[in-house]
Amino acid sequence: MNFNLRSSFSTSMAAIGVHFGYTCACVAIFKDGRAEVVANDAGDRVTPAVVAYRDTEQIVGIAAKQGRVRNAANTVVKVKQVLGRSFEDPEVQTHKAESKCPLVNKGEKPVYEMTGEMTRHVAPQDVAKLILHKMKETAQSALGADVTEAVITVPFEFAHAQKAALRASAEAAGFRVLRLIHEPAAALLAYGIGQDGPSGKSHVLVYKLGGTSLSVTVLQVNGGMFRVLNTHTDHSIGGESFTSALAGHLAAEFKRSFKQDVSSNARAMLKLMNGADMAKHSLSTLGSANCFVDSLHDGMDFDCNISRARFELLCSSLFNKSVQPIRSLLETTGLSTSDINKVVLCGGSARIPRLQQMIRDLFADVELLSSAPPDEVIAVGAAMEAGLLVGREIGSSPESVTVEACVSDILLKEVDETGAEVFSVLLPSGTPLPARRHHILSGPGRLASLCLELYQKTTEQPERLAKIVLRDLETKEDNHDIDAVVTMKRDGSLHVSCVEQNSGKTEAISISAVS
Repeated sequence: MNFNLRSSFSTSMAAIGVHFGYTCACVAIFKDGRAEVVANDAGDRVTPAVVAYRDTEQIVGIAAKQGRVRNAANTVVKVKQVLGRSFEDPEVQTHKAESKCPLVNKGEKPVYEMTGEMTRHVAPQDVAKLILHKMKETAQSALGADVTEAVITVPFEFAHAQKAALRASAEAAGFRVLRLIHEPAAALLAYGIGQDGPSGKSHVLVYKLGGTSLSVTVLQVNGGMFRVLNTHTDHSIGGESFTSALAGHLAAEFKRSFKQDVSSNARAMLKLMNGADMAKHSLSTLGSANCFVDSLHDGMDFDCNISRARFELLCSSLFNKSVQPIRSLLETTGLSTSDINKVVLCGGSARIPRLQQMIRDLFADVELLSSAPPDEVIAVGAAMEAGLLVGREIGSSPESVTVEACVSDILLKEVDETGAEVFSVLLPSGTPLPARRHHILSGPGRLASLCLELYQKTTEQPERLAKIVLRDLETKEDNHDIDAVVTMKRDGSLHVSCVEQNSGKTEAISISAVS
């Protein structure tokens, strides 16, 4: 993927940038030529992406997260994992197994089942809408005006359906979505990488460690142009892994002091997770932190002091797991650590001093960009992109972040002689845009119709983008050849046209922003 950046911004209009994460959300505003993160009504610059449902109200943010101990069955966390997915999707099934809020199947789509005076179902898009509305309120409170123009970030691996669901949620929340941009692009914008004019080719590594996932992306920088060379995402490691390790240690300390085992008590462990999470955040800036949990078990309070050294020892294997993908990604990309010129840190867990030191040790002579809080960087970049787009709308002529390469493989499904499905890659990930591909499909036998299906590969399971059916073919022919032309424009939109060479039958379809 390529991004083309310029640094000319408009100062006469304001705009909003939103980073909607798996565990937290952050909003920044662009005004008077600057982008800055704004605090919510609780004074926090990052808001937990948690929604609690009660009979007469919905609560979003820190109050919902803290109240989860008493209302776990009606509190939704990590909704981004299921947004835009079908119920049978493996990610949804994993979320269902882990969620204390029941997830049920309704029309092949996952919905949350809330209990109370009456049972009701809530779609993931509606949960996301409440979180995004909270971001909108936070931004507008800081701006003192009803500003709706926004850029929202998405993970690099998000499929078309997930992007569409997020966009729909944002629009339902009252945003006018100017663009969805990928998180690595936002990180580059936040630090102004590539905006200093031509300076030859260089390589930047974007390291993002959030609450539930790790992503590492390598980009090539050439003047104002950015191209994604490779990316890796791991959903088995994140900030919650460190919190769980610390909560397990606290449970062991409680057992040692009070001879009571709370490890199988869901309510007690939720309390410990909340306490461990606060202690973990404190240990990013302090040498030790106190963890106090009121009435942890049978009326007994629990008070424990944790040193940073103890925390680092408890999480040492997890830290190693968090850094290892960097080496693997560079190896598959054909680069070494010495080929990297800058490293950008993103995500709340990238604040952890030990992790930062491990990355510094890996890139001994490389500039490590962490001056901006890692959990705010992506929102800042999104706000800067929003400023670029708003500036262009009111008459200035800045170049904005533009998708100029195919993000994921575009596949064509065929059937071989044995009847097995075979996927052919028409547009490999990284193909410069615009791009055009011809493909000839042959259908043996006397057929009345032929079907062509296009897929996008963002995970192990390809996602279907389009299906074209050519009907009323000349059945007297023993063989049918279809000339398929696939064109992808710079904005990621896809156009497919098919012509059956014997009959001249033609079908075409267009899909917007599949990248």
